Amino acid sequence: MRPDFLRPVRSLIAGITSVFAATIAHAESAHGIAMYGDPALPPDFVSLPYANPDAPKGGKVVFGNTGGYNSLNPFVQKGTSPWQLRFWTHESLMGRSWDEPFTLYGLLAESVETAPDRSWVEFTLREDARFSDGTPVTVDDVIWSYETLGTEGHLRYRGLWTKIDSIEQTGPRSVRITFNEPDRELALIAGLRPILQKAQWDGKDFANAALHDIPIGTGPYVVDSYEAGRYVNLRRNPEYWGIDVPFRRGTMNLDEIRIEFYGDGTVLFEAFKAGELAAVREFNADKWETQYNFPAVQRGDVVKTEIPHGKPSGMTGFVMNTRKAPFDDWRVREALLLAFNYEFINDTITGSAQPRITSYFSGSDLAMQPGPATGRVEELLLPYADDLPAGALEGYTLPEGDGSARNRSNLRKASKLLADSGWTIQDGVLRNQDGEAFTLNVLLQQGDSESETAIEIYSRALERLGIQVTTEQVDSAQFTGRNAELDFDMTFFRRALSLSPGNEQRLYWGSENADTPGTRNLMGVASPAVDGLIDAMLASESHEDFVAATRALDRVLTAGRYVIPIWSFDVGRIAHAKELKQPQTLPIYGDGPEYMPQMWWYEE
Repeated sequence: MRPDFLRPVRSLIAGITSVFAATIAHAESAHGIAMYGDPALPPDFVSLPYANPDAPKGGKVVFGNTGGYNSLNPFVQKGTSPWQLRFWTHESLMGRSWDEPFTLYGLLAESVETAPDRSWVEFTLREDARFSDGTPVTVDDVIWSYETLGTEGHLRYRGLWTKIDSIEQTGPRSVRITFNEPDRELALIAGLRPILQKAQWDGKDFANAALHDIPIGTGPYVVDSYEAGRYVNLRRNPEYWGIDVPFRRGTMNLDEIRIEFYGDGTVLFEAFKAGELAAVREFNADKWETQYNFPAVQRGDVVKTEIPHGKPSGMTGFVMNTRKAPFDDWRVREALLLAFNYEFINDTITGSAQPRITSYFSGSDLAMQPGPATGRVEELLLPYADDLPAGALEGYTLPEGDGSARNRSNLRKASKLLADSGWTIQDGVLRNQDGEAFTLNVLLQQGDSESETAIEIYSRALERLGIQVTTEQVDSAQFTGRNAELDFDMTFFRRALSLSPGNEQRLYWGSENADTPGTRNLMGVASPAVDGLIDAMLASESHEDFVAATRALDRVLTAGRYVIPIWSFDVGRIAHAKELKQPQTLPIYGDGPEYMPQMWWYEE
């Protein structure tokens, strides 16, 4: 289905040779902007390469979420909202192509212009851009959205605002944003901020809005009806302004989408088997092979589709809260990694069908290389030698068990590390010099049966080390709230990473917001080396430096032992009603929130 996953990467490498030449050129308007080089698609492109421009419109489908919600505003820190809303109901000035490492094309904006050094970026709005209530999108709306999201919005939006020196109207439909620090990626990040309607919030408290104060957007879908915590119904706006914009052509094809909420994943799966849902994503390869043989599959009413991709593994596993003792000691974290009998757990849960994540960028060219650091990677690491975790320079690999249930050799190593860090067995309980017991509280979301099974097996090993383990399973709202308040010792963790990592790395592992409630830096990394390597990555002016900086960052994060990695999702798996169809061409990033159902259509 996909002839060449590496084509966009080759384009990226080829384009980088022109970066320095481009810096002396005059700024001019363009239909798109790439992190390096030029956009792959020409100004007169018809549609995204992985969209079907002739896809029919129509159909009503139902998808399922677990847990509940108490907000329909996905742009603020307060409350829990359906994750799909910000992808379906709102839009940004530019839209991202998932067939290139990091390239944007015009959406609400018809063109983009930047300074040669990207110290500023200017967007010109499309004259016919409209909110769902029919009112035009103005420069005032844009400026208000950037400022409000940057000061009152969710933490994911606030970082950019601190890097903006000025934002001003430069024409009837043009706005220029000037940055206060050198960072080539900021021009692209600015293009991806959602645009909200200023007039809607006149005299209202945006950050603490009530459930019924649903933000008005420009997107193809609007909230049609809802019942708090039970369902949200969205319909495609028949007056949607952007149906003929090339970026949108062939996308957002379903007439009506309903999101039903279920108590846990098991109940949701049973609803899908019963025909109540149109599609589910499956992340367990063993379950995919053994439990997707129910009658609807056998009849052909449900189709199993696998979607390959070329993106990094990202990091999935169980994260430790290093703000708390004893998890602030790398030796303790290494002991906990040793006690996690991955080979046995993976065989139990996935039938050993899924490979282990070996680093944050594993499976890509950005991943750290085995053995000691050399060349440019070593040069980038040496200034932080005194701050680096053990193994970052010398080379670090995750512990491997012997595959047996007991995993004795690794438990002996773990016990020694714990003793070295001041923890010894006293009357069968692991205690420190003050007599305090080593306790570990694991926070999980209800319905996460895989994590529950993994922690159950893991707990037996920890108990043999004298560690007292408790597991808390809470609903999705509590899980989100506890994570936001950093109220856990260990919890399930997932960070997807791209082929063009950038400023989001500061959100994920930067020290600036490490202790801020709601931070994405769940592990609490506060490392000069991590901060410095992110800066080096963002300041890279060549592909070679960019790769070296990312590989160095990967080394420090992996050797930091912040997360117990589990298996990678090396292929996307979607089971869906036979009426749901997808394009023949797949994007390099494979499946994701902006692929299904956005690129799919309904066909009787």
